Amino acid sequence: MTRPTLHKVPATVVTGFLGSGKTTLLSHLLRNAGGRRIAVIVNEFGELDVDAELVRGCQLEGCEEEAAVEREQGVFELANGCICCTVEEAFLPVMQKLVERRDEIDHILIETSGLALPKPLVQAFNWPDIKQFCTVDSVITVVDGPALAAGRVAHDHERIEAQRRADDSLDHDPTLQELLDDQLASADLVVISKGDALEAPSRQGVEQRLRAELPERVQTLWATHGEVDVAAVMGMALASEARVEDVHTHHDDHHAEGREHHHAHDDFDSCVVTLGSVDGKRLAAALEGELARQTIYRVKGFVDVGKPMRQVLHAVGNRLDQHFDRPWRGDETRQTRLVVIGRELDRAQLERALGEAETAAAPVE
Repeated sequence: MTRPTLHKVPATVVTGFLGSGKTTLLSHLLRNAGGRRIAVIVNEFGELDVDAELVRGCQLEGCEEEAAVEREQGVFELANGCICCTVEEAFLPVMQKLVERRDEIDHILIETSGLALPKPLVQAFNWPDIKQFCTVDSVITVVDGPALAAGRVAHDHERIEAQRRADDSLDHDPTLQELLDDQLASADLVVISKGDALEAPSRQGVEQRLRAELPERVQTLWATHGEVDVAAVMGMALASEARVEDVHTHHDDHHAEGREHHHAHDDFDSCVVTLGSVDGKRLAAALEGELARQTIYRVKGFVDVGKPMRQVLHAVGNRLDQHFDRPWRGDETRQTRLVVIGRELDRAQLERALGEAETAAAPVE
């Protein structure tokens, strides 16, 4: 008699550089889940889990307030470092919690940090405690379309590479191109973000560049305004963990040659700047000044501009985006909190410069 096949919870792994569009894609998938019960693991570098909060906000959009606590328990955050380094310590316990609740979960979405390597994460799905209950539906690598069209691998490629080359301690550190190669090598699908920012010839050039690097089995898909066909992304049923040992990466060569296990994120610095209510324009101007003055790779966080709506701020390189995402809740502290990720940050200068945007308290009548 044939035994029934054990149903495994599918997991989609989303990887890509900082600012490539991972969180935007993840939010789109959550908003268009089609009734699926989804658990989310957000693994981002930085002290303030902005991406996790944005994912929660999108997941809860349109839901009743009393459902918020229950839904938020489905977002698991892996703090402090990339999955490649902490997978045994952090990933397994989180997955064990999800396994215990597998009857409540239809799909798992995992967003890795910008410099995380997907291969070790996929390998973890072959551990007995995970293998019998979960499978990797697919690995999706998100790439920045306009950056690739301009011949770069990330938006601010030149500035980051210049800093890395200038540091003698990074002699054995992978280049951004090698990191992208490793993310592409593990991919089952490559999502090209910001397609709406490119004309047809540029899009064709990006596709040709990727096709020259990708195996024939790996498809590409354009995202326009962060939106893709959800059916083309979730439910691929590829069981990527079964082929993961066939994936060859620069990271494998690094270890094969016996070199020290050093990661690019080891040389990143981060801090959180906390302020009260601020003038949005003054904050943007102060931040642009610090982006020009210091080596800052990314800024993200929430801003209180004295209005009922909370503002989201996101900066990568010299691109600064501000938009309102939802009303402030009555049970949360209204404040401005920004996580700044960069190199050798002058935290005192950041606090001074951004602090000048704080609005004076209204006089007591």
